Amino acid sequence: MEESNSSETAAPVKPTFTDQMRGYTAPLIDPVVTFLAHYKISPDILTVVGMLAHFFLAYLIAIGEFRWAGLAMIFLAPLDALDGALARKLGRKQGGFGAYLDSTLDRLAEVILFGGFIYYYFSINDPQMLAVAYVAITGSLLVSYSRAKAESLGYENKVGVASRVERYLLMIVLLILNLPNIALIILAVTTYFTLGQRMYSVWKQEYGHQDSD
Repeated sequence: MEESNSSETAAPVKPTFTDQMRGYTAPLIDPVVTFLAHYKISPDILTVVGMLAHFFLAYLIAIGEFRWAGLAMIFLAPLDALDGALARKLGRKQGGFGAYLDSTLDRLAEVILFGGFIYYYFSINDPQMLAVAYVAITGSLLVSYSRAKAESLGYENKVGVASRVERYLLMIVLLILNLPNIALIILAVTTYFTLGQRMYSVWKQEYGHQDSD
């Protein structure tokens, strides 16, 4: 009976927005990845460079140059996709040190980036937006942590409206429009909403089958 119930409730995993973006950008990324793989460039180098580039983004945000920060993110964001694609091209072991480094430095990159917002709002004495920036960065980190923890326990947990790709696209658009306050308010709300979505997803995977018993 248990096997019958699980087969009835099992559903194909829908591609996430991130998965869809990988498909759309593959024609642009694949030639670059092939070139880098030809010269045996380590994916870890791209991971580190991508993280270090966030210091430049944070500096632009800290001095109030939001439009320039948004434009710079357009050119720097692809580094996040290149390292993983390059690792696969080189036949790197999935889930090895490279994956650990990528995940860890991605979180550090977000801390650096939001540090720019925190410095900016502190410098202009805006405690309300300083608090919003704090909520946004903690929410962003918790979204990523909730997925990593769930997957370490064997659950599928890519759901949610504010994964890393969505967060960066939102910031790019609204920073170019010179609307940093709106960007952070939306991030503060959507990241915690996504955290709730992911917690519910894990709960449903653990206990949801009982509803059909």
